[in-house]
Amino acid sequence: MAALTAFARCVPLDICSMTASRTARPRFGSGSHLIIDNCAIITGDGHSHFPLGYLEIKDGHISEIGSGRYEHAPPDEAILFDAQGAMTLPGVINAHAHGCMSGPLMPSGSISSRDHDIEYQKNRHLLGGTTTLLNVCGFSLSRSRAERTHPIDVRWTSAHTPASKAAALAVDGTGLLAEHLSASITTAIEQGAVGLGEGGGGQTLGGGAQDYKFIPAAILKHTGVSLDAHTAGRLKNMLFGRDLMGKDRAPWSDFVTLCEQLGLVETHDAHSIAAVMSSTVLPSVGKALKGLEELAHWSSKTGLPALLHTAAPSARAVVDLAQKYPEACLIAAHCNHPSFTPQESVQLATELKSLGVAIEACTLDTITTRWRNSADNLDALVNAGLVDILSTDYAGGHWDGLLEAIHRIVRLGQMAMAEAVALATGNVARLFPDFADRGQLTIGKRADVVIADSRNLGRVRHVLIGGKIVVRDGIVVG
Repeated sequence: MAALTAFARCVPLDICSMTASRTARPRFGSGSHLIIDNCAIITGDGHSHFPLGYLEIKDGHISEIGSGRYEHAPPDEAILFDAQGAMTLPGVINAHAHGCMSGPLMPSGSISSRDHDIEYQKNRHLLGGTTTLLNVCGFSLSRSRAERTHPIDVRWTSAHTPASKAAALAVDGTGLLAEHLSASITTAIEQGAVGLGEGGGGQTLGGGAQDYKFIPAAILKHTGVSLDAHTAGRLKNMLFGRDLMGKDRAPWSDFVTLCEQLGLVETHDAHSIAAVMSSTVLPSVGKALKGLEELAHWSSKTGLPALLHTAAPSARAVVDLAQKYPEACLIAAHCNHPSFTPQESVQLATELKSLGVAIEACTLDTITTRWRNSADNLDALVNAGLVDILSTDYAGGHWDGLLEAIHRIVRLGQMAMAEAVALATGNVARLFPDFADRGQLTIGKRADVVIADSRNLGRVRHVLIGGKIVVRDGIVVG
């Protein structure tokens, strides 16, 4: 490498100690000229991996990327970083998250998250390497209230269709104001929606949100007994089956016995418990399934990707819609849903992929948290080579990070690192037209960059968005 004229122009990435000529910690805006040297690089295209390289950023965009060390004297205005062998990759694009902007929460149209909860969720995503995020609750209209400025680029999707609104009202709908109820897909797109969905959800299609929220609340109100999510889900599956239509449903006597063991029938009988659960879980299901078709229809008209809740109760509907609307851009959300067995996940994803549907797998809480779900279905899909994109979803707010999941995939030898990183970067950008300017470290793309531990991508040290440092040494500074 050519000798530098001043140490002030060649600093390690921690940039905590500066020379006398630069006593202040620099704040780099979009017009800055940065050179990140001495790093391993994964470009996000699914195959390119430079064991040693450098990245040059001008005016918030990638201006040069090369193999080996940076062998030039940097221009006077440039800042040269020595990455000390760290891994450099594109900013993560999370196409399926919840609770990251104000407005109706979830496909149930529930009351908006509080401002500090929104801030917490966005910080968690950012510190995990996510630079662009899709909030897919479905009923937002731009932002319902002013939010604190945050570095992460939060976009949003629309599910403003008649049946989707009816499904939300059937299970909750307390966050739906007149403006949300009167809005249409066209209205939402005009206000900035970049995709459609989430069509259906755990709230409206008898999934995990029923287990950890709505069923326990209904049972507590009816009996005074508190249920945890595992127990509520067990009761639900015993009564309705995994697909809500009787698949693997338990004998009635087993349901009665469990109700007795839980103390639910001390003042009520099992039939009343079943009636409460039925009135909580089932009224929204048919409406939510109809809402899936409305979104597939709008995807075929607009070309926008539509994220459809894919679980045992909706699986056949998603297959049918893929056949009915071949021109639509459909994404089968969380094909690793816990309502499937691993074999069912693979069979369904194989069928959907043959119909041109993009296959999404979600981390949920399967990587390190393991609250309610295991990684068995995720492993099955990855091992079968069926996953197109990787997202977090929500898992009651207990989701695990995307780079944590990618590190696990690589560590288990399921995919090469470059291929695994593309699941949350370049592959996502190819699905969403509005993200065409990011997702890869290539010349001309927006400089959304993550610098992480070379041995564990889940350990994110620095993040840049549009060439500006927004996370430095694990602290949000943007």
